[in-house]
Amino acid sequence: MPLDRRNFLGRSAAVGAGVAMAGGAVAASAGAAEAQGSGQGRGRPPKRYSFTVMGTTDLHGNVFNWDYFTDKEYDDAAHNDVGLAKISTLVDEVRREKGRGNTLLIDAGDTIQGTQLSYYYAKVDPITARRGPVHPMARAMNAIGYDAAALGNHEFNYGIPVLRKFEEQCDFPLLGANALDAKTLRPAFAPYVIKRMRTPCGRDVRVAVLGLTNPGVAIWDKANVGGKMVFPGLEEQAAKWVPKLRSMGADVVVVSAHSGSSGTSSWGDQLPYVENAAALVAEQVPGIDAILVGHAHVEIAERFVTNRETGKRVVLSEPAKWGQRLTLFEFDLVWEKGRWVVEKAGSRVLNSNTVPEDPKVTSLLRREHRKVVEYVNQVIGTSVVAMSTADAPWKDEPIIDLINQVQTETVRAGLAGGEFAALPVLSQASCFSRTAGIPAGDVTIRDAAGLYPFENTLEARLITGAQLKDYLEYSARYYVRTPAGGPVDTGKLTNADGIPDYNYDAVSGVTYDVDVAKPVGERIVGLSFEGKPIDPAARFVLAVNNYRASGGGNFPHVPGARQVWADSDEIRNTIIGWVREKGTVDPAAFASVGWRLTREGAPVFP
Repeated sequence: MPLDRRNFLGRSAAVGAGVAMAGGAVAASAGAAEAQGSGQGRGRPPKRYSFTVMGTTDLHGNVFNWDYFTDKEYDDAAHNDVGLAKISTLVDEVRREKGRGNTLLIDAGDTIQGTQLSYYYAKVDPITARRGPVHPMARAMNAIGYDAAALGNHEFNYGIPVLRKFEEQCDFPLLGANALDAKTLRPAFAPYVIKRMRTPCGRDVRVAVLGLTNPGVAIWDKANVGGKMVFPGLEEQAAKWVPKLRSMGADVVVVSAHSGSSGTSSWGDQLPYVENAAALVAEQVPGIDAILVGHAHVEIAERFVTNRETGKRVVLSEPAKWGQRLTLFEFDLVWEKGRWVVEKAGSRVLNSNTVPEDPKVTSLLRREHRKVVEYVNQVIGTSVVAMSTADAPWKDEPIIDLINQVQTETVRAGLAGGEFAALPVLSQASCFSRTAGIPAGDVTIRDAAGLYPFENTLEARLITGAQLKDYLEYSARYYVRTPAGGPVDTGKLTNADGIPDYNYDAVSGVTYDVDVAKPVGERIVGLSFEGKPIDPAARFVLAVNNYRASGGGNFPHVPGARQVWADSDEIRNTIIGWVREKGTVDPAAFASVGWRLTREGAPVFP
């Protein structure tokens, strides 16, 4: 499909390639600005102005403080709340305190994917349909009054047409200075917006918001963006655009970056760009005052990074995820030598669990919410026993076997009658959530969907026995090295070096031990197929999700392995369809202990 540039071209004259305003005309001549004068040097105090930029990130389709997978109000161990309805209350409080004209509200991306609410309006009742609905996230963000939002990588999960329709429905620009048309290498979305803050003294303050997305889109959503868009590094594009924004008269430059601050990448050397580059941008690119950080799902109330060229400190803040926090950047400006200068900048976060949901937002989308609740509670089958993911990070649990069974059967059916039909099919699966479960008795869509909260699709890749061993060794980095003897604290056993649960893969179809007493790279013991040690040259078909197949997590071999089959439907839907077809879920038909944790040969969990 040719890239639809309609929205970008329509808006860029006033937004990306020009100036948008927060009330009043934009054009203010240099002469008019100079005529204000500084007022300094004649015994008068300098003119000052303060304003606030509020920020959210990684909302992931959360409007209500509701968990569609558990069908009840959201809660976690820290008693966080989620959703735009909570954020709206905080925003209103800040606007009342500061004065609405002295505030801006921006977002750092990953907006339209993550809950069954957002899934429903992308796939079940899609916004792209003729006379289709308005996306709930667009309706909520419009009602709250967002000024801009950067593109996140998950914005591309449902394809460019859904993203363009969402963009069309938003009353604010979606920014992506490093999301370029693959043919012209020109911005496919507005790179920035400039907002004018009316001041009671001197020239209005011009605040530029530059949006940057994650280069990983090129890997993770290759099927949707390949040949249509390219995504260069954040540092490169910030270095291009920040000087332009300053030359256009921006007094303050805020970057909204869907990129963490750690300086790390999950794709290794597959791309020459850094995934979590926000701190690098602050350090390397002069002229930035603040960065709203996204993507990493962590809370950073306030962090300062010193720019190595100017010595100036840049403030960074990341408001966790899902609407759990609201960042407040506070800027104090002074009028010096005919221009506004940032005298002080800092940040803090507000916790959304301290306020009620805004009825303005909940009433606006109550019908959509009820429709989705009814959808996810449809019964699709029954289960003989209850299954849980609570112990899945350290034990081979039946509920993860269920995912692997569905994937194995699906790939085998796809290969039937073809060149690779006789090869053994293995399957990888991860524990995406430690709170997912299948109850005994009725199984609903939300139960099955809770096992697979991401919109991943299924592929089949050709690998060897030696490559499988490397793959498993890489996966086993997830465990903290734990010497033999003494008790094992499961709270300290996993997530070594910050590796998330979704980057630990259990592989079905083979048997093996993971010896956590051994160093990384030497942990896979007794790797066997059908009771015999695996021949390094043996060939296998690996059922694998598209995130892993495209390089997500930087697992070895699979991204470069031959693809022998692929499906366009989400694995989540495949699981739902499998349960519907079988009618009854019985672990006795598919569950087995294929892997276990050991220490010097002794099982960690006998």
